[in-house]
Amino acid sequence: MRVTVVSGIWPPDPGGPASHAPALADFLAARRHRVDVVTTADRAPAESGYPVRWASRGLPAGVRHLRCIVLVRSSAARSDVVYATSMVRRSVLGSLAARRPLVVKLVSDEVFERAQRSGRFSGTLDEFQGAGGMRNRTLGWTRTAALHRARHVFCPSAYLREIALGWGLDPARVSVLPNPAPAVLELPSREALRAELGLDGAVLAFAGRLGPQKALHVALDALVEAPDVTLAVAGDGPERGALEARTHELGLDGRVRFLGPLARERVLRLFRAADGALLPSAWENLPHTVVEALAVGTPVLASAVGGVPEIVRDGENGLLVPPADPDALAAAIRRFFEDDELRRALADAAPASVSGHTEEAVFARIEEELERAARR
Repeated sequence: MRVTVVSGIWPPDPGGPASHAPALADFLAARRHRVDVVTTADRAPAESGYPVRWASRGLPAGVRHLRCIVLVRSSAARSDVVYATSMVRRSVLGSLAARRPLVVKLVSDEVFERAQRSGRFSGTLDEFQGAGGMRNRTLGWTRTAALHRARHVFCPSAYLREIALGWGLDPARVSVLPNPAPAVLELPSREALRAELGLDGAVLAFAGRLGPQKALHVALDALVEAPDVTLAVAGDGPERGALEARTHELGLDGRVRFLGPLARERVLRLFRAADGALLPSAWENLPHTVVEALAVGTPVLASAVGGVPEIVRDGENGLLVPPADPDALAAAIRRFFEDDELRRALADAAPASVSGHTEEAVFARIEEELERAARR
């Protein structure tokens, strides 16, 4: 089978699709499928065992979008099926032009995210559904029309599937497929990794894009009320400068370290070195970092939003708090570090809680759907 994989981001970019797409592409290539990748990038992506075709983010938006459509069409014409983790409209247009079927992994409501980035909407994803405004309605219509062209739509959480069904998608063509737990190779001990990364004492780790969704400012406010706890932040994004400034304003210099973007393997090492992973998000689907942290035996302290409670079970493999509540998060952090027995129990339960979501099982399910679409 010949597969075109479309992803808006690619390593070294941070973010779930930049983890998922190359891992899936590697899996398919190892199974002797021919893989082509289409993405956007600031500079030429690193070479892989398959072609990675890219549109420069330096191009004007309209030109860049057209370039992506052309790349998808060109690649799809040589493929049997297209798999898109983002850029769904462009993937639809390119695959239609090449007369090839499309399978989509839906990772978010991109209309909502656009409205958030532009400042047109400041509520939650649930509140956004059915929100008025000509622009929102138009983008929502084109989003749903594009998804209707997909042979199948995967959602990482039941939460997002319910959102998508509310747009009028066919339930028979929309299924839940959780993000896979990474294959964890033999890692050094937590103590050795702490020495390697320069970490000491009570340590929490965060990894992800530093934007409004992750609400890292809530974590900073919570740390003020949780003395002696340090936070290691992996990632980059539009809010990094403001977060660094806020760290200084709150007197957290030395307790919060901004590490910049890290490769996935380095993120796994960071999570393994930390006592807990932190996710104070304002809204979420089901981020890869939650599964990654649990897979290496690190409990997750997170906002109870979106699909997160489907994986993080309060008091079993992590602690859940309401979103946008620094006092509640601070209380959870203090409880986590003051109760040694609880912390050990959460860590012991973490790996088994995601043991059923192996990359082999998840990617084999995607492979099966791609082969089904290619045969039709």
